[in-house]
Amino acid sequence: QVQLVESGGGLVQPGGSLRLSCAPSGRIFSLANMAWYRQAARLQAGNERELVAEFTSIGRINYADSVKGRFTISRDNAKNTVSLQMNDLKPEDTAVYYCKAHYVPWGRDFWGWGTQVTVSS
Repeated sequence: QVQLVESGGGLVQPGGSLRLSCAPSGRIFSLANMAWYRQAARLQAGNERELVAEFTSIGRINYADSVKGRFTISRDNAKNTVSLQMNDLKPEDTAVYYCKAHYVPWGRDFWGWGTQVTVSS
């Protein structure tokens, strides 16, 4: 059973920074496309999650327009972790942030439990 453990969420004032980390269990990391999604309260009724940042299968990095220039996704293959550095946070960034691993050999997605990020003064 693959598990993804996120950490680093919390409460921060507008303009502040947070760093999220995700570490998948098992040995899937090297063959997984990693991504961060988020779900704001307004989207919870429809269970809709918004892509924040991702590594694609061809080695590219994609960001949501709303976070470009403020968020940076990175992966440490030696430590099997993927991180999301979030700077200049805004109240509209408030959401539960989820880590996702798309394990390419199986064509299957694995999700973490999520970590709450709240941006408020």
